[in-house]
Amino acid sequence: MAAHGGFHDENENLHRLASLDKSRIPADGGADFNRLIFAHSPYLLQHAENPVDWFQWGEEAFAKARAEDKPIFLSIGYATCHWCHVMAHESFEDREVAKTLNDSFVAIKVDREERPDIDDQFMAVAQMISGSGGWPLNVLLTPDKKPFFAATYLPKERRMGMPGIIDLLARISQFWQRERDKVEESCRTIMASLERLSWTEPAYAGGELEEAAFNQLAAMYDGDWGGFGQAPKFPMPHYISFLLRCWKAGRPEALQMAEHTLTRMRQGGIYDQLGFGIHRYSVDRQWLVPHFEKMLYDQALVAIAFAEAFQATGKNYYREVVREILNYCLVEMTGIDGGFCSAQDADTEGQEGKFYLWAAAEVKEVLGEEAARLFCRLFDITEKGNFEGKNILHLPASIASFADREGLIAESFKGDLIKWRAKLLTVRQKRIRPLRDAKVLTAWNGLLIAALAKGYGVTGDETYLRAAESAVTIILEKLQTREGRLSRSYHLGQAKIPAFLEDYAFLGWGLLELYQVSLHQEYLFQALRLARDIIRLFSAPGGGFYDSGMDAEEVLIRQKNAYDGAMPSGNSIAAMNLLRLGKILKDDSLETAGEQGVGAFLGNALQQPAGYLQLIMAHDYQHAEKIEITLAGAREGAEIRALLAAINRHFIPGLVLRHAEDGDAGAGTMEAPAVGAAAYICASGACRPPVTTADELESLLVELE
Repeated sequence: MAAHGGFHDENENLHRLASLDKSRIPADGGADFNRLIFAHSPYLLQHAENPVDWFQWGEEAFAKARAEDKPIFLSIGYATCHWCHVMAHESFEDREVAKTLNDSFVAIKVDREERPDIDDQFMAVAQMISGSGGWPLNVLLTPDKKPFFAATYLPKERRMGMPGIIDLLARISQFWQRERDKVEESCRTIMASLERLSWTEPAYAGGELEEAAFNQLAAMYDGDWGGFGQAPKFPMPHYISFLLRCWKAGRPEALQMAEHTLTRMRQGGIYDQLGFGIHRYSVDRQWLVPHFEKMLYDQALVAIAFAEAFQATGKNYYREVVREILNYCLVEMTGIDGGFCSAQDADTEGQEGKFYLWAAAEVKEVLGEEAARLFCRLFDITEKGNFEGKNILHLPASIASFADREGLIAESFKGDLIKWRAKLLTVRQKRIRPLRDAKVLTAWNGLLIAALAKGYGVTGDETYLRAAESAVTIILEKLQTREGRLSRSYHLGQAKIPAFLEDYAFLGWGLLELYQVSLHQEYLFQALRLARDIIRLFSAPGGGFYDSGMDAEEVLIRQKNAYDGAMPSGNSIAAMNLLRLGKILKDDSLETAGEQGVGAFLGNALQQPAGYLQLIMAHDYQHAEKIEITLAGAREGAEIRALLAAINRHFIPGLVLRHAEDGDAGAGTMEAPAVGAAAYICASGACRPPVTTADELESLLVELE
C-alpha cells in the first residue's frame, strides 16, 4: 500500500478510500468494503477492503456479540507495523479465514496509536497469558469485553510452532460453546491479575533510589556495543537522560556509558545513514539490522538525548546529530494539514527495509568507481551484503578516524561525503516510498515540540523554534474543542477521541521547553492550563493520575501507571511538569500535586528502578538543589536572547528559569538595567549580584557546575 512519489502524496489507497462518497455505501460497508471504510485511522482504512466484517471498537460491535452470543475477536495494530501487514495479507485478506471469523465471531479492529487505553490493557493481558506481547495483538473477549485468550502474529496455517488461525479459531469457538464455565473462570482470573497490575504503593525514598536505578542500568549495560541488554535493542533515550543526571551528580562512569551508547547508535544500521532519523529498534546486539519503521516519538526523544549530551559535554558531534534528526522530521514528517505525522513504514513492495538497502554495484553506478571505493569502505558496503544480499549502511568506525586511516583531510572528506549522500538520496527518492502514517497525535507532537525547542536552544537555528511554534498552533486550533478539551488524533480533517494523560503531559512538556528557550508568556500559561486540566480530569485517589480522563470510556479498569516503555509514562512527565511549573510560578499547590504524583509510585520504583527512570528523574528534581535564574528585560530584546542562549547551552537538570514578570519573582527587586537585560541567579543558598552580559553569565554558570 505504499505511495509512489514523495511523502506528501500520502498513501494513494487511503486517499482513494477516504474520498469515496460514503453516503452511497450501505451501513455494513457494501460488497467491496467493510465498516472500516467509515474510519479515519490510516490503519483501519488499510483493512477496509478485507473480506472480514470488521467493526470499529464501540457499542455496535458489543451489542451484536451479545445478541448473537458470539465471542469478540479483537485485533490491535498500527499502520506502519510490519507483522501487522504480514498477518493482514496471509489471514485477513483470505476468504476462508474471513468466513470463519464472520460466522463465529464479531471482529473488531483497533489502531493502538489512537487508542492507547485499549492497547495498554490488552497488552498487559497478553503478557500475563503468554509472557510476551507485540503487534499485531489478537485477543478473544466475551461480549462484555472480558479477555480470555491472547496471541500475537498468527499465520493462516500452522508453521514454525505457531498455531494456524483457522484451527485456533475453530478450537476457541468450540471452547466458547461447550465450556463456558471455564471461559468465565479464565476471565475472572485475568481481571483479578489486571487489577493487581494497576496497584501502586506510596513510599518514601531518598538517594538510594537513584543509586539502585544506576546500579541496575550498569548491570544491563553492554560495554562492547553500548545500549542495555542483548537483543533486540531499543534506543531507550530516557536511559541516556538519566545517566547524564547521574554523571552530573558525581558518577563519571555514567557519562562514558551514555556517550558510548549514543555513538554506537549513530554509527549503527539503526540510524539512517543517508536520510537521517532513527529506526525503531535493532534486532541484533550490534545495532546493525534495524526494524525499519521510523516513529515520531523516537525521533523526538533521541534528539532530546543528543541535545542533553551536547549540553553536558560541549561536543559539536552531538549537536550535529540533533540537527540531522530534526531536519529529517521537518522534511519527511511534516503533514499536509500541519503538525507532524506519526510514523514511516518499514515495508515497501512487501519487503521490509527495501527502500534503504544498497548493492555495491548501485553505489558504483551513482558515485563512480573512485568515490564509491571510499564510500563503500566507510559504510561497510560489500558485494555479498549484510542483509538479504544487499547492504544496510553503517559506520564500523567514525568518519574522522576513517579519514585519518585513509590519509584524507577530514574536513575535505566530510564535504565530499555530503555530496555523495545527496547523489544517493536523489536516487533513493525515486524508489517506491514507504507508507507514511499521516495522523497527527497530540502526545507525539508534544514530544517533538520539546525536541525542536531543545534543538533551537543548543543550535540557535530559528527554523526549529518556528516549527515548534507552528505545531503548537496547529494542535490548539485543530485538536482542541471549543471548551478546551484536547483530542488525541487528527486525520483527514477530523479530530477524534478525547486526549489521554500522555497527550496532556507530553504537550505540556513541549510548552515548558518552548518557554525555556523563548520566555514567551503564552507558552507558560498554556502549560499551566494543561497542568490544571490534568489535575481536574485525571487525578486518582492516593496521588498520581489515571491514564484516561474522568469523561473517557472505562475499557476494563481505570488504569494508573508510571512504568516507562519505549516512551516515558504520562504520570512521570505530568509530575515533572507540575514540579517545574510550581517552581517557576512559585505555586505551592502545583508543587504539592507533583510531589504526590511522584510519591504515589515510589514503592513500584523501589522494586524495579529501571522501569521508572522518568519518575526517578522527577524525584531527583524534587529533591535536588535548584539553580534559579530570573531574566529581566524586554523578552524579544537581543540582550535577553543572548542570555537565554548562554543558559540553554548548559546542562542544568535543576534549572528553574523564568522572566521577572512571570510568577512571584519579587516585583521591583529584579529589574532590568535602563538598557539591555539582567540575569539574577540564586543557587547554593545564596543569590548572586545580577549579570548583564552572556560572557558574565557563562562564567557564573561554569562556576556553579
